Parts: sequence; C-alpha cells; structure tokens
Amino acid sequence: MTGPQTTQEKIEELRKRTEAALLGGGEKRIAAQHEKGKMTARERIEALCDEDSFEEFDRFVVHRCTEFGMDEQKIPGDGVVTGYGTVEGRPVFLFSQDFTVFGGSLSGPFGEKVCKVMDLAVKAGAPIIGLNDSGGARIQEGVISLGSYGEIFRRNVLASGVVPQISAIMGPCAGGAVYSPAITDFIFMVDQTSYMHITGPQVIKTVTGEEVTSEIVGGAKIHNQKSGVAQFICKSDKECLKDVRKLLGYLPQNWEQKPPEKLSADSSERTNEELNSHIPDNPKSPYDMKKLIKTVVDLNSFFEVAKGFAKNMITAFARMGGMVVGIVANNPMFMAGCLDIDASRKCARFVRFCDAFNIPVVTFVDVPGFLPGIQQEYGGIITHGSKVIYAYCEATVPLVTVITRKAYGGAYDVMGSKHHGADVNFAYPTAEIAVMGPEGAVNIVFRNELKQATDKKKTYQELVDQYRARIASPYRAAELGYIDEIIMPSDTRRKVIRALTALKHKRTWRPVRRHGNIPL
Repeated sequence: MTGPQTTQEKIEELRKRTEAALLGGGEKRIAAQHEKGKMTARERIEALCDEDSFEEFDRFVVHRCTEFGMDEQKIPGDGVVTGYGTVEGRPVFLFSQDFTVFGGSLSGPFGEKVCKVMDLAVKAGAPIIGLNDSGGARIQEGVISLGSYGEIFRRNVLASGVVPQISAIMGPCAGGAVYSPAITDFIFMVDQTSYMHITGPQVIKTVTGEEVTSEIVGGAKIHNQKSGVAQFICKSDKECLKDVRKLLGYLPQNWEQKPPEKLSADSSERTNEELNSHIPDNPKSPYDMKKLIKTVVDLNSFFEVAKGFAKNMITAFARMGGMVVGIVANNPMFMAGCLDIDASRKCARFVRFCDAFNIPVVTFVDVPGFLPGIQQEYGGIITHGSKVIYAYCEATVPLVTVITRKAYGGAYDVMGSKHHGADVNFAYPTAEIAVMGPEGAVNIVFRNELKQATDKKKTYQELVDQYRARIASPYRAAELGYIDEIIMPSDTRRKVIRALTALKHKRTWRPVRRHGNIPL
C-alpha cells in the first residue's frame, strides 16, 4: 500500500506524462513521417509560430472508445495538437493533426479539441489555422466521429467573415474531412505529399472502373490548376508554413480591424515612364499585366493568390504606400483576358474575402468580354458571371479601378465599374470602352454601308478606326462621369495611392436584411 504522492512525485509524474504526450505515436511512427518528407504535427507548429510562443491545450485528452480493443490503445492528445501562439507577434489559434497517432483520424475528443480552439479564436478575434494530415473519420467511433465533423463544419461557417481561416493540407485529407478546409478562406497544399478528395481511388474503381491514384484525383497540382479548390502550392512542409506566415502579414486579425500597415521605403509619389509605352499600339497584342502591377505596387510586395488557376484572371495581395490592397486584374497574356466561368469564380471569391476583412480592392481592367461558347453557356457562365457582379456591388471597402485597355460589353460593368459602386475610376488614354469591339460593332452598325462600298476592305478599316476614336474613346466615358480621370500610365502609382488615402475612412450604407442570396 502506497501513501499519497509528495509534491516532487507529482511534478515528476507531470514531466513523464508530458514527455509521453510529446512523442505522439512514438519514435517509429515519427521516423516514418520523416521518411515521407513530412514534418510531425509539433514540428509544423514550431515552424509556423514565433519561437517559444506556442501554448498547448488538452495535451492529455484521450479517446473514450471501447469498441474493437480501442480501450487498450490510448495516446495522450488523441491525434491532434491544439493551442495558440503568435506569428510576427500577432496571436493565432491553431490545430495540427498528428498522423503518427491513429493516422490522424478524427474521434469525438479530437473534434472537441478542435472546436474548443475555434471557439476561442472567434472570442479572441484572431485567425484560425488548421494543419491537416489525417486519414479521416475514426471508423471505430462511427457516428460520433461524423458528429464531430459536423460540429467543426458549423464553426467554420459561423467564423466565416469574422476571423481569417487558413488551411494547410500537409498529407491526406479525404472524405468528409475535405469540407472544413473548403469552407475556410485559403488552402495551401504540399506537392506530392498532400491530397484532397471526397472519394478515393478504390471507390472510384468500384463505381466507374477507372484506375487512378490519389495524386491524380486530388493532388496539389490538380486543385491548384484544374479545380481551383486550393490557392497555393508549395514544394515542402517548410515552404508551406513559411508562405502561411507571409499570407498572415497581409491580413487583419478579424473583421473589425484593418490589415497591418508597414512603413515603405518606396515613395508614394514614384512615377515610371516605362508604363507610358507598356500598352502595345496594336489593340490585339498581349502584354505583361503582372509587370505593370508590380511596377505600381510597393517594391517586392506582390503576393499572388491562386496563381495556377484561371490564369486569365490575376488575384493578389500587395501594398501601396504601406497599405494592404487586394489586386484584381484581367490578364491579356491568357485568353486575351476574357472572363470565363473559372475566372469569374476566382475573382468573386477574392473580392468577397477582401470586403469581409477591410482590404481595399484595386482593379486593373483589360477585358474584351465574356468567353463565348456552348461549353461556357452549358456550364452556367450566366450564374458564375453574376457572382462577380454580386461581389463588387456588395463590397463596402474602398474600390479603385484602372482601365488600361479594353473594357467591352457586360464585362466592363462587372469589373469594378462606377455603376457597381467603385469609388474612383481611372483610365489610360489607351482605354477602349464600348458595348463591343470596333470590328464587331462596325459589322452590325454599318452593314449596309459595307455592302455598297466599292473597296470593302478600305471602307471597313476606316469605319473601325472612326468607331474606335469616337465611340470607344475613354473621353466619351469621362464626359459622362463614368471615368473620374484619364491619367498618364506613368502616374498610376501616385494616383491610386492618393485615392486609397482619401478613401481610408469610407462609409457605405446598405439596406438592413438577413443576408443576400448570392447566385451560387
């Protein structure tokens, strides 16, 4: 019979229990994780957070399952590490799934731990970061595991637009587990070691007979280039966590705060004469829109979002005069900058995020219209294009638009036009604003004249030139007040920063309602 523990014995017991918890699934499984080129859950937290800033919750939580011999397999922490720390001195709340413990599978207590830290993040007004590396629901727990997923999903929804939510997929993420990251604001994936899919290769083979791998179904390249589910692809865990830290530097802590400003050594009054010759004389020639943007924003501040998806649309964070901005731009290097289904989805989602978190939107427009074609119509381009309209019309943050070249048809309206609530609208002298391009317009408006012309080719070109000069001219839009100022391209940086500074304390009235019904 032993007596009560002394203080030193109790302290020693805490040390032993802590050491056991820190080992997760044990040295062998940690080694297996490293062999796959992956960090452990705790190593990831150390790489993400400022040094010695992480404080852990629920280190000794274990599952309550007694089926299938699970009562004999209990590991402290139960497959997920949760808590809070700082990134660049700013608080974040996070959970990191531990694949060395039951394959990172989600149990009831696992879900409770995640829900607790999500609730605290909302209360504290700080970002939620999920580091995902899990085999999915813990089969031994049945509906308990499914219930835990449901609780997490609901919290993702309730936290949406309240605090930034970031997901890093750093291993498997399959089945119902994919829906929590899908609701969050941004998804990072690690190439070759992470994947996301609802149904795996075995199920697909059973149902359709197709022989596929997890990489083909839902690898990082697939979701960054084809589906658009993920916005960032990284070469390694280390690079992924570094990029998460970088993204956080552009984001506010919550919806009530402004994003962090930084002193910039790059003069707000800087001009660049090269921009005066950046737009080609030939209106059909492509040019580098990213180069234009990088010239205008603060030096080395351009941070692109969803780089590999819908390349005809550019979305990025940057700084201008130290202020964080969201950049939206048509990219004439791809599909002439047309708006299609994927570009519309990409644009609308990004604008809505910026508006939710007090980030001004600067839009660079060079759009010949919506992409025509049966596939686009059958795919619902009408609905998807409407999302862009909805995003801009609903936005209350400062909106500054620069039309560099083409702005035709309905695409002119949707890309941050004055009619959809933009505050300051600039245009270059090279801008063309019209219902359609001069070539198409002439074929319709002057079809009788063309039929009667003796030299049809010469007459056609003369009419095109006249239409471009008279009807598509930016001065016509300026006369109507749709364009606030026609500016020299070299002055873009100075003009946009001054506009953003003037709009810093913008207020916008909206009708009281439960919520709008965005065309999903």
